[in-house]
Amino acid sequence: MTTAAQTLAGFAAGLKLTDIPGTVRERAKDCIIDTVGVASFGARFPWSAMLVEHASLYGKGGNCSVLGFPGLKLTAPYAALANGGLTHAYEQDSLRQPGAGVHAGACIVPALLAAAEESGADGQVALTAFVAATEVMFRIGNASHHSSEKLGFHAPGITGPYGAAIAAGLVYGLNADQLVSALGIAGSLGSGVLAFTKSQQGAMVKRLHMGRACESGILAARLAQRGYTGPETILEGRFGFLEVFCRDGDPALLTAKLKEDWEVLRICLKRYACHATSHPPVQALRELMAREKFSGQHVESIAVESSDKVVSHHVIAEPNDIMQAQYSLPFNLALSLYRDPDDAASFDHSAVADADIRAMCRSIKVELDKNARTAWSSRLHVTLKDGRQLVAEGETFKGMPKDPLSREELQRKFSLLMKGQAGADDLFEHLAGLEKQARALP
Repeated sequence: MTTAAQTLAGFAAGLKLTDIPGTVRERAKDCIIDTVGVASFGARFPWSAMLVEHASLYGKGGNCSVLGFPGLKLTAPYAALANGGLTHAYEQDSLRQPGAGVHAGACIVPALLAAAEESGADGQVALTAFVAATEVMFRIGNASHHSSEKLGFHAPGITGPYGAAIAAGLVYGLNADQLVSALGIAGSLGSGVLAFTKSQQGAMVKRLHMGRACESGILAARLAQRGYTGPETILEGRFGFLEVFCRDGDPALLTAKLKEDWEVLRICLKRYACHATSHPPVQALRELMAREKFSGQHVESIAVESSDKVVSHHVIAEPNDIMQAQYSLPFNLALSLYRDPDDAASFDHSAVADADIRAMCRSIKVELDKNARTAWSSRLHVTLKDGRQLVAEGETFKGMPKDPLSREELQRKFSLLMKGQAGADDLFEHLAGLEKQARALP
């Protein structure tokens, strides 16, 4: 029987740009644009500098760019490693909605760009490869029912190598059989656990999971191109992905509605520099603040009802650094009472040290809502010092598939992220017309 990996590889190898609907192509370009901006902003952080320093030590001699480090060129595996870490450096890279433990920006685009620069692929090849890789990786994540994180794995580190392998493999010209092996190899390269959510330190490692996924994609594709094989049963077979890394996976979802239901349209672009589960309640809180005219100094207490995912993973009352803080719903709500969360620069170390934000973070109580409609749903009960009691519900946010950023809004975000970097406007226009370009990056 044909395995899921064989079906997905055949789809990817046979996909042509003309097969892809215009709305899907535009959404794909939005994600690529967003990723380049996010990674370039992510270059400013010390943990990014450490990763790039490591990549530079071992990756010299290549022709692949490191975003946010003009003039630095590395070999493809190390450029992918660095750019993956830069993209996830501060929690503003894209993901899927509904959530499935997959990040198209951080786990596909860095491998795609590295492979394209290394091989000289044009924009049409790059755009087609991105769409194919997203369709494959998102289906793998969806088939897992996002259950990997219930077992303690950081899901994008597990699913990411599959997407990166397809993207790089298509750019390198792999055929369907070779892509099957690339997927099989990628399945043995996934890694990343959620220990950082329960530790006192160590959240830098979360960024590494994305970089390693991208590096693994390059490795898997290049080995498969040389005839190195991986199991064709890697996804649904005995000891495969769904059995080893998941709790209640559904093999039927691995290949459902290929070329009919486009997963690219489920890409979600983040508005704030924090974990996605915080976005709906933060947006709801900010809208409530604007409507009722209050700020942090007026708040007596906040109680939150939220999903099992939030209660089990995202209630960190005493974050030790900004990386842990961005993963914490109480912290992100507290910060939003005193700072503008639309500005990525608001999420810095001074916020973690801010006495008002820390006190508010400790005081915000989060309880389980057994009837939460989604993993991202939250209900806020805000008590003000003047006695008013306000309620707000958050389930969606600007940037989700049902309420996407317009190209103009995306350009504004891109400009803010790229502030001070030469050629930002030209780079935006280049990526917005990617399918017409002779090279993926100018």
